[in-house]
Amino acid sequence: MRDVSGMDHEFLALERELAVFLRRARASSGEMAREVHPDLEPAAYGLLLRLEDAGEQRATELAGYFGVGKATMSRQLRALESLGLIARRPDPADGRASLVTLTPEGRTRFTAVRGARRAQYVRKLEGWDRREIAELARLLHRLNAL
Repeated sequence: MRDVSGMDHEFLALERELAVFLRRARASSGEMAREVHPDLEPAAYGLLLRLEDAGEQRATELAGYFGVGKATMSRQLRALESLGLIARRPDPADGRASLVTLTPEGRTRFTAVRGARRAQYVRKLEGWDRREIAELARLLHRLNAL
């Protein structure tokens, strides 16, 4: 269905719901980041999540994954490194590059917070069927892959 401005109703609804979702996600990431470390910026929580899930990565791979520039990624990684949450080591495949990984302290702090966040999702979605949750995850993955 199109409204008077010629825009599809479905896309307007999608825009509205994504705006709310993203706003809440940013606030939630900020809370989670502060629980990992009081000085951690909200965007860094996603970096920790990626390193936990995918293992050690080059900074350029992380920048590409998140769609940010090398300078932004470098700044965020320096902050994480100064907090003792990540470490870098030379990449054996290319001595000019380094691999980024969680430190034991970073993994411990992140895992505790991630467990609490997962429990929060379970509580919020307790009335949902598991297939609905799987479908939501599938559709979000599809959207993120664009």
